[in-house]
Amino acid sequence: MVEVAIVAEFRRLGVSFSKIRKAREYLQQRFNSEYPFATYRFKTEGFHILLDLKQFEKDTELSLIVADKSGQLAWEPVLENRLLEFDYEDDLALLWHLAGRQSQVIIDPRVSFGAPNVMGIPTWTLKGRYHAGESLDDIQEDFAISETAIIDALTFEGITLAA
Repeated sequence: MVEVAIVAEFRRLGVSFSKIRKAREYLQQRFNSEYPFATYRFKTEGFHILLDLKQFEKDTELSLIVADKSGQLAWEPVLENRLLEFDYEDDLALLWHLAGRQSQVIIDPRVSFGAPNVMGIPTWTLKGRYHAGESLDDIQEDFAISETAIIDALTFEGITLAA
């Protein structure tokens, strides 16, 4: 899923699938990793992205630039925001704060088969209880989790609570 998030970010930036695939293949060899976009090394060393300068400057003889050197075309912050959503263990992205670091919703492949969860409880479970008519207090009591965790889960599931 980490690789999907990184590829989605590249696509959002307009990078073609063929360029992403070539970069991934290169990084697989360079980092000796089956999933290079999910490695901590990609986060710390993978920002040397080569860009075709002709995309931005039509009248230039230069064809490639290193995007993150000497202030040339700062792409690092764009990917950095996505990479900050992950916590790494043993050089591999393991926890994904997919709703942002301010939310308690995470994906951990070791918990609930990788379902989005709060405190180990899948967000869809809390959504189901809420849709069944249970109050936040009842849900909080049954699962022994904070109201904030429940609200984060419900918000992630697309439920807007009345103020």
